[in-house]
Amino acid sequence: MPLERVSQGFRDISASFKINPLNDDLVPLKNEQAIARSIRNIVFTIPGEKPFQPDFGSNISSLLFESIDEVTAVNIKDEIRESIEIYEPRVILRDVAVFPDYDNNNFEATIVYEIVGIDAPPQSLEFVLQPTR
Repeated sequence: MPLERVSQGFRDISASFKINPLNDDLVPLKNEQAIARSIRNIVFTIPGEKPFQPDFGSNISSLLFESIDEVTAVNIKDEIRESIEIYEPRVILRDVAVFPDYDNNNFEATIVYEIVGIDAPPQSLEFVLQPTR
């Protein structure tokens, strides 16, 4: 039986670039927070926006200008699932749910995932997807 690789943990730089007053270094994001930020960045990055990685990200921004209906919700769900599976190998996706919110002209998305290599319960990330001009 193959051994599962156990990680020491994940660290990333906070997008807020806050400074730790004790050591004048940037405040890091650790483990669950780092992974959640990474997933959010993948979902909200438009392909071609990241230098030297023209395919990185997801195309949901173009889907947000389509009709608010179940078909568009399924397309957004598929796009989120595909982009996370390609660009975030540190997680195992358990569920991606996208629901149209007809009254507010947006979509509500929920992503449930497990982090590979650390002992943590399944994580849930929720956000609202709305078209912006």
